[in-house]
Amino acid sequence: MPPTPPAASGTPRLAVLRDRPYALITALHAALLLYMPLLSVVIPLWVVQRTEAPRWTVAALLMLNTLGVVALQVRVARGVRDLRTATRHIRAAGVLMLVSCAAFALTAVPASPWTALAVLLAAACLQVLGETALASGAWEISFGLAPEGRQGQYQGFFGTGAAIARMLGPLLLTWLVLGGGPAGWLALGAAFLTASWAMGPAVRWAAASRPADAAAVSASGPEPAATAP
Repeated sequence: MPPTPPAASGTPRLAVLRDRPYALITALHAALLLYMPLLSVVIPLWVVQRTEAPRWTVAALLMLNTLGVVALQVRVARGVRDLRTATRHIRAAGVLMLVSCAAFALTAVPASPWTALAVLLAAACLQVLGETALASGAWEISFGLAPEGRQGQYQGFFGTGAAIARMLGPLLLTWLVLGGGPAGWLALGAAFLTASWAMGPAVRWAAASRPADAAAVSASGPEPAATAP
């Protein structure tokens, strides 16, 4: 790759901090990443405190999530080719997360341990599908909207969303879900859906603020890799 030309005189060193569309996208992505502390902190507490499922269900859900991501992530990502398909994947992720939250809410209803286990496994399957769709779309959007030569600072800024979700998520979600019960689950699912559907206008705003050549590259997708001689 040819070296990146030096920035023009007067260009701010941290231009990403002035890129309001990209900042909005990062904030929406951080809200969607609340599924991470949900999986690692809140769901285990919910299973033990609010359901009749066996306690080993916590380990089963974590294993299901890990194996599901390994098996599905590459396959799901094949459907992402440009900003439009990436946005579509994130909208689908929001729907899946909403339905998953609704399924988790159902487990508050008294039931047999095996019924509770079955519903929890179904909810976890929906969650992992939403997670892989979100990751696929977010990668395309975060790289596709970063200006050439500034991928480092843009990816660093975009990556703060995960740190924010992990820092604020346990406090926020334990209050919302464990304190609110089924209503808290539904409120969380609605928040996921809202953030995912707000991503479309935010991405269009960001794409409109980019140079025409960069927007064309993002719309057409990456160039095919050169084959070795």
